[in-house]
Amino acid sequence: KSVEMHHEQMAQAGPGDNVGFAVKGLSVKDIKRGNVCGASKNHPPSGCRRFLAQVIVLNHKRIADGYTPVLDCHTAHIACKFNSILTEIDPRSGKTKKKFPPSVKTGQACLAILIPSKPLCVEAFSDFPPLGRFAIRDMRKTVAVGIIKKVQPSGEGPEPTGQDKKKKPIYTKEDDEKWADITE
Repeated sequence: KSVEMHHEQMAQAGPGDNVGFAVKGLSVKDIKRGNVCGASKNHPPSGCRRFLAQVIVLNHKRIADGYTPVLDCHTAHIACKFNSILTEIDPRSGKTKKKFPPSVKTGQACLAILIPSKPLCVEAFSDFPPLGRFAIRDMRKTVAVGIIKKVQPSGEGPEPTGQDKKKKPIYTKEDDEKWADITE
């Protein structure tokens, strides 16, 4: 309908402008933290099942498989589980140092598969940078930062092959390695 910036009408808005807009049939109470809006015809935003991320650890003694910190990505704050740490990489060059390290600590970097605990809308950093970077916070400090390399949207395959103790389907290390398809 109209584009406004600080309650003043504008002809158009450019990248980086903070704008307000109204959507028919949507009230302010329907919008929650972490919500994302986008074009419904061209690649609409959707939640993700899991994503491959390059993570650089800034301040943590030991991050291992199963660690579930709070991930801050755009305006969302959602707990995400490190399902499997696929490779430890050199923080400067990006070359693979070791496959399936038991853990990573301060100063190290890794490629890991993360699974959000609630629906989370993210994109690969190469496709859409603002939804592709994140910070990991724990103990009231930023412990790691990262960028998203690849996303598996909700409702798309591959399906998990493993089972946990309660017989629920879970992604195994092999599932993650096959899906990530890292070639170094």
